[in-house]
Amino acid sequence: MTELALDIRGISKNYAAHVAVRSLSLAVPRGAVYGLLGPNGAGKTTSIRMILNIIAPDTGTITMLGKPNTDPGLLDRVGYLPEERGLYKKMQVRRVLRFLAELKGVKSKEADRRIDEWMERFALRTPEKDWGLAKLEELSRGMQQKVQFIGTLLHDPELVILDEPFSGLDPINAQALKDTVVDLKKRGRTVIFSTHLMDNAERLCDSVCIIAQGEKVLDGTVAGVKAEHGGNNVALAVSGDISQVAQLLLDHEMVERVDDSNRFFEIALQKGADPQLLLRRVVETGAVVTRFELVQPSLHQIFLEKVGATGVEVGMTGHG
Repeated sequence: MTELALDIRGISKNYAAHVAVRSLSLAVPRGAVYGLLGPNGAGKTTSIRMILNIIAPDTGTITMLGKPNTDPGLLDRVGYLPEERGLYKKMQVRRVLRFLAELKGVKSKEADRRIDEWMERFALRTPEKDWGLAKLEELSRGMQQKVQFIGTLLHDPELVILDEPFSGLDPINAQALKDTVVDLKKRGRTVIFSTHLMDNAERLCDSVCIIAQGEKVLDGTVAGVKAEHGGNNVALAVSGDISQVAQLLLDHEMVERVDDSNRFFEIALQKGADPQLLLRRVVETGAVVTRFELVQPSLHQIFLEKVGATGVEVGMTGHG
């Protein structure tokens, strides 16, 4: 039997008439990268706060690292990066990080060694500049996020929980974060992160759970979820005049659904439709086909299918 880092059974949370989370159950194996996916306002942050015992569920139980999540001292084995970033901006970076490490029981000398190691890894300490000597307010937003991420990991937690970690990161810093998540998995750590960015989840996660309006829509391994929702799906990329291609894809006798990204289309064909017929019709428009491939649906496409574009648009106005 697989040992679980997190075992959630039937948790719910209501605020007056609003249901934030309804009967959520999850099982996260140790050593996995697990994605909690959903639009903003879906209930991801509320779920994370219940996991960490910041707020108590109205119903259900939560077991973390083999113990009830209310167990004293358990959170010293957990690293948490909240969605709302918050550091002491008037303090020197190194002092903030040492303070965070000591709160988790890391001695000053060892904390300094780990701080140097992480700051060099995230390019906050170079031969030219040591940002550890600067105040937080002197750093860019992306650099401040890296400092807070370092603070999350200094005590070498067994379980790392990241709430919307990619929010506001530029591509370089986002890549540094992805590389760190992969490294944590290689070292046997468990990483749970929430996001509404499906591409990051698809590339990083072993398993995912999609939440919408406080309820679990689906969960499972990424491979299993994609196989379950696989069918007649085509990835199409074209160049040249694509106006006729876009018109062609409106043919609902052949096309069930299409995700149009201008020159790239992810297409779900109707049951029984012939992909080769679609290819011939695309070529007949005069467009140059640069990619035509039968594929499994992306997590993005599955997400839209299960949650619906309307639900996403509404959710984007709220908070997780």
